[in-house]
Amino acid sequence: MGPPSTASPSPSDSDDEASAFRALADPTRRQILEDLRGGELAAGEIASRFPISAPSISRHLGVLKGAGLVTGRRDANRILYALAEERLAMCVGRFLSAVCPEQIVLRHTKWRPAPEGDAS
Repeated sequence: MGPPSTASPSPSDSDDEASAFRALADPTRRQILEDLRGGELAAGEIASRFPISAPSISRHLGVLKGAGLVTGRRDANRILYALAEERLAMCVGRFLSAVCPEQIVLRHTKWRPAPEGDAS
């Protein structure tokens, strides 16, 4: 397998990545993403987990949605939010593979199970 692609990201990729990292800069937004790991949550459920106002949580959710890191769908009178795992992984992964590609290779090597009969 050859080295990672050295092609420069398009301006829209860079803008997308920048909006994702701006969204990730806030600890409340990072906690919301962690909370969504277990599946969809209603906006009210998310807000109840924080000591700040519901309108503030709505603004945080708007930033995350604008960055494409969460999705929202209406269910009757509620909005259910879900983690956009692939988008998050693509943005962060693209950055990591550009900055420290050796670490990506090392991590993949470490995760592979040892071949049968290997007593290491």
